[in-house]
Amino acid sequence: MTKRALITGISGQDGAYLSKLLLDKGYTVYGGHRQSASGEFWRLTELGIFDRIEMVPFELLEPTNITRVLQKVRPTEVYHLAAQSFVGASFEQPIYTADVNALGTLRILEAIRSVDRSIRFYQASTSEMFGLIQAAAQAETTPFHPRSPYGVAKLFAHWATINYREAYGLHASCGILFNHESPLRGREFVTRKITRGLVDVHLGRREVLALGNLKAARDWGFAGDYVDAMWRMLQRPAGDDFVVATGHTHTVEQFLEAAAARLGFPIAWQGEGVDQVGVNAQTGRVVVRVDPAFFRPSEVDTLTGDARKAQELLGWTPTTTFQGLVEMMIDADRARATRTPTGD
Repeated sequence: MTKRALITGISGQDGAYLSKLLLDKGYTVYGGHRQSASGEFWRLTELGIFDRIEMVPFELLEPTNITRVLQKVRPTEVYHLAAQSFVGASFEQPIYTADVNALGTLRILEAIRSVDRSIRFYQASTSEMFGLIQAAAQAETTPFHPRSPYGVAKLFAHWATINYREAYGLHASCGILFNHESPLRGREFVTRKITRGLVDVHLGRREVLALGNLKAARDWGFAGDYVDAMWRMLQRPAGDDFVVATGHTHTVEQFLEAAAARLGFPIAWQGEGVDQVGVNAQTGRVVVRVDPAFFRPSEVDTLTGDARKAQELLGWTPTTTFQGLVEMMIDADRARATRTPTGD
């Protein structure tokens, strides 16, 4: 019998890579999407899989719609990736973020409980839940201390998933994914902002790239690796929670340095704090500056994941290095820039 997967947030980076993975495994894939996102399927098109996915309108704020979709699709697996996904925006839209990320997840869990408890459920939890870190490397048992409305809402969704697993016997798993990037990352996220921005600077399309906290350190991996861990979680006999990470941390500065090096020039740093600038060491031109407008009211300074449980129980390990990830993203944005005047 062919497995049927419903992926919420199908238009996002993870939705695209997960769709390809599942289609390659013989699944029938249904893509849950908001009506307003109907023009945002460029990632699926870029991967050459858009025509192979059954699209279904899906609204996290409307419980009757969620129930009807489950009754119509009858999925064997639900991968819940949809969210208000911008940490910075959550400070400006905390109530909306909570409604979508926290209560939206609860609405799906309640619909599964009502429609078919045999459906296997994946919840996209996040390393942002750790926030003010309590350990050098964060594992499944590390205490949480979220530092943004986004992290708080995701923590509600995380514990709601665990509760429905324990209370109602659902096969429900939480993937505590650390930062994962790719050429399909949205331009609003710092890694893609860097790769696209530096390509534009390199081609003379802009003067300087403005960023926020250059000292922030993250455990960055490749999204294509991480969706494989999602799938592995739902193939286990019972639901569980897993950190998915590389175990290696780099700062925004280091990401910038690696990206610039791929473009053929070194960055030299001058100044401190908000006065810090990155200079093209070959030309002496300032190419990066700090803009305080991009700082968050409360920052997560560093995150490093401990994914030993995923390695031991899922047999999962990342295959893409930090250097390989940066080069992949720079090469993709440089190729896009040669195809169109805007680089899209």
